[in-house]
Amino acid sequence: MPKAELHIHIEGSLEPELIFALAQRNQIAIPYASVEALRSAYAFTNLQSFLDIYYAGASVLLQEQDFYDMAHAYLARAAADNVVHTEIFFDPQTHTARGVAMETVLHGLHRACMDAQKMWGLSAVLILCFLRHLSEEDAFATLEQALPLRDKFIGIGLDSSELGHPPEKFARVFARCRALGFRLVAHAGEEGPPAYIWSALDVLKVERIDHGVQSTHDPLLLQRLARDRIPLTVCPLSNQKLRVFPDLAQHNLGALLDAGLVATVNSDDPAYFGGYLNENFTQTFAATGLGAPHAYQLAANSFEASFIPAEQKQALVGRLQAYFLKFE
Repeated sequence: MPKAELHIHIEGSLEPELIFALAQRNQIAIPYASVEALRSAYAFTNLQSFLDIYYAGASVLLQEQDFYDMAHAYLARAAADNVVHTEIFFDPQTHTARGVAMETVLHGLHRACMDAQKMWGLSAVLILCFLRHLSEEDAFATLEQALPLRDKFIGIGLDSSELGHPPEKFARVFARCRALGFRLVAHAGEEGPPAYIWSALDVLKVERIDHGVQSTHDPLLLQRLARDRIPLTVCPLSNQKLRVFPDLAQHNLGALLDAGLVATVNSDDPAYFGGYLNENFTQTFAATGLGAPHAYQLAANSFEASFIPAEQKQALVGRLQAYFLKFE
């Protein structure tokens, strides 16, 4: 079915084969003897254990072509999964801290997005994310570096280590981004408590919550999210891999839909978490017993939750309806 993907970290789509190819191209030594040895290291116990290897993998990205190749590889997989629109997170601080220029990062990623439209009819836009384990001052500096290239990204997000880094830590920089007209999202309620989701909404004033699965622990929050149509970009295989829900059968995606929330399915960091978008659907549905009506709702929600114009959303929902009519 046609659908959108709204929670994908482009650095998290870097497959071991491409890491090795880029390491060789850029003459970078990595502490793994083979692709198989690197992939076998993808055994995470929590968010931080994943982030440690995630940042190590990103170290092979140096040239504009590296960023293009990484994004192109993800977009090809997304197109194969019938993703028709994607909003891609990128972490510039991961790269600028290594001496890679902001222009190098953005030019490579943006060029791949433009080519995806030509090659597959897949629309793709970029969302710049601040790393929450770093300071707000660092986020401000990153924003200033990126502003000369603001035509190449549409929004601002907040990711990385959640616990101990509440959204209000970034209140001033998000206020600045809001004044500049950027679309705003933030990771909240993955490992962090429901209070982080409240803060993301009321302090950062985001339009969309990334993850948000801890919201089921707060009935008032669930009511707020449903009433205000605040979307959640849920990532089931990521939640399983990082042991938010150790058993996928216990995932609360169905409960979020039953509560009337604009929940969506996404792949997060698919190279590390065992599956791109269709794999997230098939494994989650097999484990939880969700069916075709849920699939339709999740895909429709993905268009509603996206930052594309209203008339384009209507056209995509029409395509989705036409697809499901074939099975009636």
